[in-house]
Amino acid sequence: MKLIKFIYVLIFSVFLLTGCNNLMNTPTKKVELLLSKYQKKDEDVIKQLGDILLTDAILTVEQKNTYKELLEKQYSNLTYTIKDEAIDGKTAVVEVEIEVYDYNKAITDSEDYLITHQEEFTDETKNVSTEKYNDYKLQAISDMKDRVKYTINFTLSKIDEEWMVDDLTDTERQKIHGLYAY
Repeated sequence: MKLIKFIYVLIFSVFLLTGCNNLMNTPTKKVELLLSKYQKKDEDVIKQLGDILLTDAILTVEQKNTYKELLEKQYSNLTYTIKDEAIDGKTAVVEVEIEVYDYNKAITDSEDYLITHQEEFTDETKNVSTEKYNDYKLQAISDMKDRVKYTINFTLSKIDEEWMVDDLTDTERQKIHGLYAY
């Protein structure tokens, strides 16, 4: 009798585990997993961000650190709503509306301010100091409270029965970072 109970429990466990795994293998769940990696500042996401910042030759080391912190803040405060999922064989599109801080507006406003207040950013040679301007721009980003909504259509491919989010485009990354200009 105990052996029969054990077998039933074992079979139920296998079905339960298999069913849960299949529930996580949907295009929507894979996109949710990706976005949660941003929200939780997953190690891979932060490493990728650090790699991108390493190639920036304009920002100082301190400014890169500040910018990295601002993008991490962006990730933590990212919210999203799944709007639609469309599957066509081994491809899928998941439409998501995200809401993030409007860092693009902060940058645009900073650029406008620079045009009308260049004297505030000049150095001893009377040239505009990139470092002074970048400090101003980073402060404007830091002060940004406005949020913006973007729609992202994540594409996925089914490989060996597993849904995989396709590599993000530059536009999709800009939207996640709040840097997309309409």
